[in-house]
Amino acid sequence: MSEKEYKFSEIIADPVIRERFEKVRKYFFLRESTYDMSNRCNIRCEGCYYFQGDKQFAEENLNPSDWQQLMVGEKERGITFVVLAGAEPSLVSDLCRTCYDVIPLGCIASNGLKVLPREIDYRVHISVWGNDETSLEIRKAKDMLARQMENYAGDSRAVWVYTFTPVNIEQAREVTETLAANNQQITFNMFSSPVGYTGHLRHTAETLARTRAVMSELLAEFPQTVLFSPYNIVAHTHERGLHDLFSCSYPRMNPSTDIGLGRSFRQYRTDLQWDRAAACCVPDTDCDDCRHYAAGSAVVTARMYRHATNPLHFTAWLDYVDTYLAVWVKGYEKGENLCHEMIEPPQQS
Repeated sequence: MSEKEYKFSEIIADPVIRERFEKVRKYFFLRESTYDMSNRCNIRCEGCYYFQGDKQFAEENLNPSDWQQLMVGEKERGITFVVLAGAEPSLVSDLCRTCYDVIPLGCIASNGLKVLPREIDYRVHISVWGNDETSLEIRKAKDMLARQMENYAGDSRAVWVYTFTPVNIEQAREVTETLAANNQQITFNMFSSPVGYTGHLRHTAETLARTRAVMSELLAEFPQTVLFSPYNIVAHTHERGLHDLFSCSYPRMNPSTDIGLGRSFRQYRTDLQWDRAAACCVPDTDCDDCRHYAAGSAVVTARMYRHATNPLHFTAWLDYVDTYLAVWVKGYEKGENLCHEMIEPPQQS
């Protein structure tokens, strides 16, 4: 028996689905680009994306007027959401403030060891790669989680981003429990190898399966702490990478300049220049191995129509978008997940 074919109007006729769709649809105006704010960092992590490729050699432009001019131009061409990254943006907080003053929706990716001023009211993603023992080994920094939590205690901007590697899978429980006890929130990321990386942090089929199991346990046990969904788990722990599953929308892998990210997205380096051939959310990642949470936030969410074929896939997609917005947009509250099944992503038609 063939599966029933649904019209989109039939899917959203369900009041629960319609309500969630209307909730997330209000944010369809978001158009992102990313910006390397600094080519310096106060730590050095194994497998760091920034210190790969040419972008690490770009000179820093530390002139706030130049950054303001860039942001005004970005706003004029339709950018509504900025992602400030690089090596470590907290080292140039004045430039981050300049960006915020022009485009007030955004996120800063930080290691959390230096506090960003509260008046920069972006979401702050604080990276954590295991417990403090592992952080010392991989990131060469002592007491990272304790210092991060002290710096961002009671700060509604902060969400911790736990990057699963083959060596820290079981430590995720310890970190999640610690954050839960301090009323902080966490989301999950997957280590995705930089181009040419062959080290021990690259995932295997076995570590992907172990990661999926641990993510599922933590999501079930800490629903108020963990910002994730079953479909996030499937998409990011699949043996096939995000590009293979969904076809990456970023210019680096997408030649189209007609619509979407292929037309609007730019990844600026510290000298305020950008290169379309290298432009993606995490440049110099091995695209075949990419399961990065930042990539998924655009790649999966851009595939609404592929998921709008039946209620099960569409609710899974809504959960993913609801999670993405809660992680990236300050003040957005995540709802309960609607789809609790581990369903396979739909095939490209």
